[in-house]
Amino acid sequence: MITNFFIPELNNHDVQELWFQQDGATCHTARATIDLLKDTFGDCLISRFGPMNWPPRSCDLTPLEYYLWGYVKSLVYADKPQTLDHLEDNIRRVIADIRPQMLEKVIENWTSRLDYIRASRGSPMPEIMFKI
Repeated sequence: MITNFFIPELNNHDVQELWFQQDGATCHTARATIDLLKDTFGDCLISRFGPMNWPPRSCDLTPLEYYLWGYVKSLVYADKPQTLDHLEDNIRRVIADIRPQMLEKVIENWTSRLDYIRASRGSPMPEIMFKI
């Protein structure tokens, strides 16, 4: 998928600066996969075994994990798609409907989380609500 779809699709767009963030799932961090991603993204890769190692089990730090995937998933599956085409249509529609204002709010929340983590020197964050 990375070789046959993702990278060619990236090449179709005029992207000046791009960081690739990958979760730490074992199947996603096979040596061949990491080598391919390093060749493609260089030092702009955030992944286990990548040049920028994301802290393990840190879903509270990544807006994709603590907010966006849950938001997208809740809307994609709201009408219980029964076919792959229906599911793909829902994914495209939901992603296309994300507005800059929502992303700005997510980034504001993320910045607040980082400030809190800095102030608490990385201790647990039980009082932080994980919703926007």
